[in-house]
Amino acid sequence: MLQFLIRRSFGAVLILVLISAFTFFMFFAIPQDPALLACGKNCTPDALEIIHKNMGLDQPVTVQYWDFFIGIFAGRDFAVGHCAAPCFGVSFANDQNVWDTILDRFPVTVSLTVGSLIVFLIVGLGAGLLAAKYRGSWIDKVFTSGSLVISSLQIYFLGPLVLLLFVYSTGWLEKPKYVPFSEDLGGWFAGLLIPWLVMATIFTAQYTRMSRSSMIEQLQEEHVRAARAKGMSGNYTFFRYAWRGSLVPIVTILGIDLSSLMGGGMVTELTFGLAGIGRLALDSVTNKDLPMLMGVMLVSAALIIFFNLIVDAMYAVIDPRVRLS
Repeated sequence: MLQFLIRRSFGAVLILVLISAFTFFMFFAIPQDPALLACGKNCTPDALEIIHKNMGLDQPVTVQYWDFFIGIFAGRDFAVGHCAAPCFGVSFANDQNVWDTILDRFPVTVSLTVGSLIVFLIVGLGAGLLAAKYRGSWIDKVFTSGSLVISSLQIYFLGPLVLLLFVYSTGWLEKPKYVPFSEDLGGWFAGLLIPWLVMATIFTAQYTRMSRSSMIEQLQEEHVRAARAKGMSGNYTFFRYAWRGSLVPIVTILGIDLSSLMGGGMVTELTFGLAGIGRLALDSVTNKDLPMLMGVMLVSAALIIFFNLIVDAMYAVIDPRVRLS
């Protein structure tokens, strides 16, 4: 296990370096000068030259990337002050420290992503297991048909519809907002309930169908049939043998869906007006804010790689037949 984690960690570092280099050099393919954003409407050539120097844009692209890369580990000095490690630079748009801005927005995205993840795993896997257990019954038909209908919905359609019905028309639920967890637990839960449900709905349908098909396949395996032949109860073999084996393909897809979950978080934040990492990424693209864009992309990529590493390690825990080599 330790060798596997070390090997994957080296691979993860290489991937992050390649992502940073690709994003950095691709940014400079854009013809518009990013210094114009900070210069404002009444920009003069002298002022633009000073901004170029303060931002380091007067250096060759390769030197700029090297300064950015070293700054992550050792920090950097800018015209607005020193940026301590990990330093992802200073925003072109507002001269704010990129890392501090990401940390400020991070709790919103984590709360939204983890909450919706818990909801769709519980509901999706639960519905799929019930559909498999009562295969062919009305329960199976309801869950299967419902998942097909729900899978056609999108966040940008379902979100405004839920707001109209449950917030503006009836007032049953609070308008989505972010309240820090440490300040008000009830306000945190109530403010994110609608975004959790809407975001989870899109993924619930997929995991209902997936868990159902995986469970039905496991119920046909020889070791499950052998357990039944030995006189073990149906519920015991269902949960002790079949359910555990059905988790392997689900965990695999979950590792892939983490990136989709981040993308869904961006759409959800825009739909409900939440200021998280997704909204920050969109604003950085719109403003051509390279330091902020680089910081958001590297942090998001690092999280996705980290969670995929955990998913790979979980195979050996879920299925004893799997060995990490």
